[in-house]
Amino acid sequence: MNQYLKGVKAVSIALSASVSFGVSANSEVLNIYNWAEYMPMNVIQAFEKEYDVTVNYSTFENNESMYTKLKLLDGKGYDLAFASTYFIQRMSDEGMLAKIDKSQIPHVKDIIPGLMAQPFDVNNDYSMPYVWGVTAISYNDDIVDGSNVTKWADLWNEDFAGQLMLLDDVRDVFGMALKAKGYSINTKNEAEIKEAYELLVELRPGIVVYNSDAPHVPFVTGEVGIGQQWNGNAYMAQEEMDSIHFVYPEEGSILWMDNFIIPKNAEKKELAHKFIDFMYRPENQAAMVEELGYPAPSKRAKEKLSAEYTENNTIFPSDEDVEKGEFTNDVGDAVSIYNRYWQLLKS
Repeated sequence: MNQYLKGVKAVSIALSASVSFGVSANSEVLNIYNWAEYMPMNVIQAFEKEYDVTVNYSTFENNESMYTKLKLLDGKGYDLAFASTYFIQRMSDEGMLAKIDKSQIPHVKDIIPGLMAQPFDVNNDYSMPYVWGVTAISYNDDIVDGSNVTKWADLWNEDFAGQLMLLDDVRDVFGMALKAKGYSINTKNEAEIKEAYELLVELRPGIVVYNSDAPHVPFVTGEVGIGQQWNGNAYMAQEEMDSIHFVYPEEGSILWMDNFIIPKNAEKKELAHKFIDFMYRPENQAAMVEELGYPAPSKRAKEKLSAEYTENNTIFPSDEDVEKGEFTNDVGDAVSIYNRYWQLLKS
């Protein structure tokens, strides 16, 4: 997400740049920096009540703005922040993050093993999973016949021209094309990235819109019939319309994960650890699934969820679908190659 979630069904908890939830003038304050509308309000309030603290919740629009602000503040001002996979290694390499003490997070034992020890933070020294999800294909069968769509390459079918939506995200869009070509979504090889660009140029005439603000909305309004989608937003669209479908492509989906991080000069590191562990409690993990429509990292979340959620393949991909997928990781200096071709694609 990253921008990964906009327009969730919950009432926004961030009507301005910063919202304080607690009311006690004497309580300890925990400063959190996260995407807007990306945490259940009732869970924050429960934490405040249990620990007699005030949560000051500030928001950002994307990873880039979060990184820039934390860099300018030299890791001060926020006690807990959030970042996507491909920013973790960059921030830790630049000395922007404090080490996480997993002994202060007892519920870490419940985290799905496959979400831990990812290449961007092999020992999870600087990050812990918050929410994860999948970029795959969605279609509205009131508008297009997507019944035979099984892979990314199917989006190049001329029958879908003028009905396509792509996410407004360079790594998601190029990841799709790279997968269609049989390459890794994390390639640093310019020749492969160029091939992906050339494939996307072929698709460009059929694209109606790039949308990452509320990518389920064009499907619901009928502006588009098929295209890329995040599984949580697909779930939201399905809540409104039975005609919305979600397909995990055969070449492999694009997997992403947003993570807890603690800035290096955070004042309330101990309280930040308590908040992470609080969020990992099964009931709070379930609350995130119900509100955000994305799978929670805890294995125990399903204990608190009804079959409406646990048996929904849009929210919870199968093990096979996850195994075929690939997490978006930092590509180092190659990011400039992606950005150059991205600008060419959209110009």
